Amino acid sequence: MYRQFSKRNSGRRNFNRFGGTPHRSKRRVKSFDPTNLINSPKVKVDIQEYTISHTFSDFQISDKLKENILHKGYQTPTPIQDRSISSILEGKDLIGIANTGTGKTAAFLIPLIEKVIKNRRERILIVAPTRELAAQIKDEFIDFSKNLGIYCVLCIGGENIRRQASEIRRNPNFVIGTPGRIQDLLRTKVLNLSGFGSVVLDETDRMVDIGFITDIKYIISLLPKVRQSLFFSATVDGKVKEILQSFVQNPVTVSVKTSETVENITQTAVSISQVEVKIEKLHQLLINPEFEKVLVFGRTKHGVQRLSDELVKRGFKADAIHGNKRQAQRVRTLDRFKRSEIKILIATDVASRGLDIPNVSHVINYDLPESYEAYIHRIGRTGRADKKGVALTFV
Repeated sequence: MYRQFSKRNSGRRNFNRFGGTPHRSKRRVKSFDPTNLINSPKVKVDIQEYTISHTFSDFQISDKLKENILHKGYQTPTPIQDRSISSILEGKDLIGIANTGTGKTAAFLIPLIEKVIKNRRERILIVAPTRELAAQIKDEFIDFSKNLGIYCVLCIGGENIRRQASEIRRNPNFVIGTPGRIQDLLRTKVLNLSGFGSVVLDETDRMVDIGFITDIKYIISLLPKVRQSLFFSATVDGKVKEILQSFVQNPVTVSVKTSETVENITQTAVSISQVEVKIEKLHQLLINPEFEKVLVFGRTKHGVQRLSDELVKRGFKADAIHGNKRQAQRVRTLDRFKRSEIKILIATDVASRGLDIPNVSHVINYDLPESYEAYIHRIGRTGRADKKGVALTFV
């Protein structure tokens, strides 16, 4: 039904560059060659084995916050939490270099919530690249801040901006949002950043990729000169470095990026002989019982929606998320997928980064990703939390 892809076959097709829709980002796209990744030896970054040196009870945080951490099921800090929390508690600027799924959200939320517990006038801005990631950060904030009397507002597109403005006027301690909506609120003078003593840029490389560099620089220019700045990114190069230069001062650098290709993901190519049988090949795969929870990636919003509609017609429990859907619809669909009410989620790359969706058994690249980075982030939705996963790429 599908075959392993070997170097022997690599000369039959030219995978060096994609045809079709050009990449819209201003960032230079690396040449992408699946033969370098599929069924090749897994590449590790040369990094020393890290030994956890703290438990959550060791950190200088309030007992109630420790209770919330325990109630969430966190027992032992991840490496980035172990290495970051104490430095953030000490008020230091920090650069965190880490893959998605390493626990970095808790790494900055826990010490920043403690900061507010000690000073209720403290205000914190958290900027994330996508609506889904910002909403996910808010969900984790709610868990960690339970019964602490600390509040946040989520500022993202696709939601009522008047309601967000009303919540901002109540002076919540945390403002969590995407660059575009934060820019809107700044432009209308609803949001004033002069009183924010801490700021987090999360997944900064992704924000640069999707064209937010001007917005980020503008936001930084309005922040107080004296502040605590926390910067998280999977990569630090090119325009990301431009942001760093004006953002942090004497930072602590924490790097826990241990590998670019997750070792417990089996990567396989699926040979397609002609375009018109592509949906049939997908159908044949999805009827297999081992395809329990599947994330399928397409390139365009319309293509993703058409594929979802076709799979539903064929009797599959499927749905789609993409930029043409309202935010509330996207949130509901993601929740249904997380709860396994639907078996198949078809998505554009809006869902490929930063989302922690449990127990995804398979990722299918129905359409080829536009870059090496997009490929890595897509397949990283499976094989999480030390579980095995499978990534299939149609070629």
